[in-house]
Amino acid sequence: MSPHTRSARLWASMATAALALTFAGAGQASAADVNNARNSGFESGLGNWTCSANSGTTVSSPVHSGAAALKGTPAGQDNAQCTQSVAVKPNSTYSLSAWVQGGYTYLGVTGTGTTDVSTWTPDSSSWKQLTTSFTTGSSTTSVTVYTHGWYGQAPYYADDVSVYGPDGGGGSDPNPTVPATPAGLAVSSTTSSSASLSWNAVSGATGYNVYRNGTKVTAVTGTSATVTGLAASTSYSFQVTATNSAGESAKSTAVTATTTSGGGNGGIALPKHAVTGYWQNFNNGATVQKLSDVSSQYDIIAVAFADATTTPGAVTFNLDSAGLGGYTVDQFKADIKAKQAAGKKVVVSVGGQNGTISVNDSTSATNFANSVYSLMQTYGFDGVDIDLENGLNATYMSQALHSLAAKAGSSFVLTMAPQTIDMQSTSNSYFQTALNVKDVLTVVNMQYYNSGSMLGCDGKVYSQGSVDFLTALACIQLEGGLSPSQVGLGLPASTSAAGSGYVSPTVVNNALDCLTKGTGCGSFKPSKTYPDLRGAMTWSTNWDASAGSSWSNSVGGHVHALP
Repeated sequence: MSPHTRSARLWASMATAALALTFAGAGQASAADVNNARNSGFESGLGNWTCSANSGTTVSSPVHSGAAALKGTPAGQDNAQCTQSVAVKPNSTYSLSAWVQGGYTYLGVTGTGTTDVSTWTPDSSSWKQLTTSFTTGSSTTSVTVYTHGWYGQAPYYADDVSVYGPDGGGGSDPNPTVPATPAGLAVSSTTSSSASLSWNAVSGATGYNVYRNGTKVTAVTGTSATVTGLAASTSYSFQVTATNSAGESAKSTAVTATTTSGGGNGGIALPKHAVTGYWQNFNNGATVQKLSDVSSQYDIIAVAFADATTTPGAVTFNLDSAGLGGYTVDQFKADIKAKQAAGKKVVVSVGGQNGTISVNDSTSATNFANSVYSLMQTYGFDGVDIDLENGLNATYMSQALHSLAAKAGSSFVLTMAPQTIDMQSTSNSYFQTALNVKDVLTVVNMQYYNSGSMLGCDGKVYSQGSVDFLTALACIQLEGGLSPSQVGLGLPASTSAAGSGYVSPTVVNNALDCLTKGTGCGSFKPSKTYPDLRGAMTWSTNWDASAGSSWSNSVGGHVHALP
């Protein structure tokens, strides 16, 4: 969290493409529509497909369905483009889709006679559906459909390509049928506000709808989902259906999930929109504070930082009494209780710029969970903040956090503060960890500072210090699997608080309005609004105090006034 310079590769050449990232599935087709792509599942090798520079091959794993999928391997100046000429009807609209995995993957069409379209996704560790649509011109009878990766990036995989619409006369693969009803629906875990579900995969399904008490609440492409926004100590009935372009299955057998009690801090929950601030357990020139000095605008206070020990994965906490003017441990504990009595949450932050904690096996994961839980019992912390800026292992950190959450109970608070580069793709270990622990995650406050230029969810490159940088990058998390209530904007409290990336509170407030209400946007405008966006974070409460609390007074008041 402390300021330092971070390098990031710039994908400026990508910004020239008019690309739109989407996670939506294909819509309902009419009875006359067919998939005009041939060998769409690559079951016949590369038949009907042509790949540049021998860059394409078929593989038996991973596959989305059937027994084969396309693997494209970019090399040198070749981006592994594979194409197929598809017969179409003039003046007709078609839905173009494909399931992809691996490195950066693009799907598009040329020769439409109107507007050629494309879509893309950053690297992904699991199958993801790309979807777009196009309309043919008055004399267009064929188009060229393509997939490709990106220069210097990992191989990509593609499967189940579909050009769905009126029969172009060139032959087609068999039409899909409505999938079977999912079986095996089960409740895997609950918290005071969420329920996690899982079920068996259905052959031919491209997505699943989840229903709560008979009403559809979410749609996913995998075989699990976490439903949030539930009331504590309440029972809910859940069902799931399977979908594809042919339609939706019948609802599965219902299961009942009962959320846990609110618990913790006398049952005081975080507000819908919350402000997080890091409190410095050291003196670096910013105003020295006791916890009792922290502005009431802060709903979550992250105590920075825990210290590594000689035991792998384990942490401890040492109050810097000397550096904080004689602040004693007893005073510190009493201040934590007072903040909690006022409805605030206090967590211990692990990491920072110089953090060296490593959780990379089951033993260190256990050590981490046990040591943090011990600190929670000793000092009264509500949870933990993960601010590891030197990498983490998604598998074992997720294991550690789930273990810690199970020990702490339903009042557990988990926050994270990744760097911008950490959240560019769902395949990044930090992003993977956030998604893995979504069932116990409170908020991810990405650090929108000390950063190089980064890609937004629209494929364009944005530089820090603008509304667009905040909104276009937040969009990646919002559309990449996190709930809006789990996304916050992390900014420095003053120009002294970070090496670069400071923006005025007005810019932060404009970004919050853009994401929640669709107003105050820059050139980037999200395709939809996210009224449940959690809020904002700053480094640090100390630097905020040094600047007369201008950040917390402005941004804090704005966050708490959001609808």
